[in-house]
Amino acid sequence: MSFTNTIIPRSVEWKETYIRLLDQQKLPAVTEYIKLESVRDVWEAIKALKVRGAPAIGITAAFGLALAAKQYETENLDEFHSQLTRDHDYLASSRPTAVNLFWALGRLVKSVQGAVSVNEAKTNLLHEAIQIQVEDEATCRRIGENALPLFKDGDSVMTICNAGSIATARYGTALAPFYLAKEKNIHLSVYACETRPVLQGARLTTWELMQADVDVTLITDNMAAHTIFSKGISAIIVGADRIAANGDTANKIGTYNLALLAGAFQIPFYVAAPLSTFDPETKSGADIPIEERDSKEITHFGGQQIAPDHVKVFNPAFDVTPHHLIKGIITEKGVLSGDYQSEIQRVFKGEA
Repeated sequence: MSFTNTIIPRSVEWKETYIRLLDQQKLPAVTEYIKLESVRDVWEAIKALKVRGAPAIGITAAFGLALAAKQYETENLDEFHSQLTRDHDYLASSRPTAVNLFWALGRLVKSVQGAVSVNEAKTNLLHEAIQIQVEDEATCRRIGENALPLFKDGDSVMTICNAGSIATARYGTALAPFYLAKEKNIHLSVYACETRPVLQGARLTTWELMQADVDVTLITDNMAAHTIFSKGISAIIVGADRIAANGDTANKIGTYNLALLAGAFQIPFYVAAPLSTFDPETKSGADIPIEERDSKEITHFGGQQIAPDHVKVFNPAFDVTPHHLIKGIITEKGVLSGDYQSEIQRVFKGEA
């Protein structure tokens, strides 16, 4: 059995003159695809979380840079590279934490280094962006295949945020094993934390798993400990936005809480991420920049103010889980564990 697009929706599609993007802000009430027709449209979509999930952000940014270059009118290579650098830097400023954004943009810039004409450079950019998307789908499938043996039929597994199909090219990272389990008639129950304050778990994870008829139950974030205890949660699996050289992992705010709970309940805590999410140049989690978002995400709900005027707000979008709390990091190259510093070095040496 294989899934069609109607079961596992794609969040990003290239359409020659524009990018077709699933507006994740409007889910689950409205399933709407929007047109991104300029580099500014792409920047605003990433910044406003119309697209989110590290791989999907990278794919969208890659298509965004190719789209921007397609609109350059110059035939001069030096001027082309100058404009490309400008738009690269502009797109890179949209989100500070998701390393896939910078990885994808850097890969596109590298793809035009040997181009001898502007037309060749534009062609190379688009081909590279398409290749990034194709590779990500295959990568997510392999992550799911590597993760699935960690669970057994009948397990209940907890997750947070949305590391699924709409956060990637297809299948997702942390959600990939649930789709593959469905294919293989292995029953896994998913408990999805709502993921305050933007509710990606409630709005997105539950929505896409229900499309594939995966058994999913929604809980609020502060129900996690009670749910682990009362529902016999056997493991926790999450995605990642950046993984440092020592295995410290930045992911959606609330992930660190779950890692601590996993330790307290002595159940495994897994991170699922492609190699493109690793940042070997960042030594540890202390060096990962943490985005702080608009205070209205906390003080307002559904457009209504719920907190006092002028209250001080701390609204980090991510937290960092120390590597010692992570049982395994599931990648397309297998499951890393133990000494993450050396394991990550080993994998990247093999990639070189």
